[in-house]
Amino acid sequence: MGIQQVLFKDLGVMDYQAAWDYQEKLLQENVVKKSGVRSQQLEIQGMPSDHRPPTSLTETQHYLLFTEHPPVFTLGKSGNKENVLLNEEGLMAKNIQFFNTNRGGDITFHGPGQIVGYPILDLEKFYTDIGKYLRNLEEVIILAMAEYGLRGERS
Repeated sequence: MGIQQVLFKDLGVMDYQAAWDYQEKLLQENVVKKSGVRSQQLEIQGMPSDHRPPTSLTETQHYLLFTEHPPVFTLGKSGNKENVLLNEEGLMAKNIQFFNTNRGGDITFHGPGQIVGYPILDLEKFYTDIGKYLRNLEEVIILAMAEYGLRGERS
């Protein structure tokens, strides 16, 4: 497992649904690459090295996307919509969108001025311990905040 290249993309201000759709597109591109590689592994292993497809065609791409969203609440799989303190009319009156998501957790608000980061990584290329991944991601964010004179902490 060598050093992995992560492609950084600043998406600017983007509607939550558009950002979600873009993430899904990138994920599906990686899934297609991985499934194609796995289905052809035996065939490729039997090929002479000078006949194998270029690695660039079979390697997944890692991304770190940054964006800001117009006001939006997202509800995770373990969340409860009752935790949103505005009803649908209140959300509409304040021009706040609402989305159910497949992430973990409860309710989260995203809005102007808040930078949101979306990593799309092939964790098999890093490590498959999701807890270790989350701790390291948290540490990177805390260190990045410190570079800007901001104090981040674990809760």
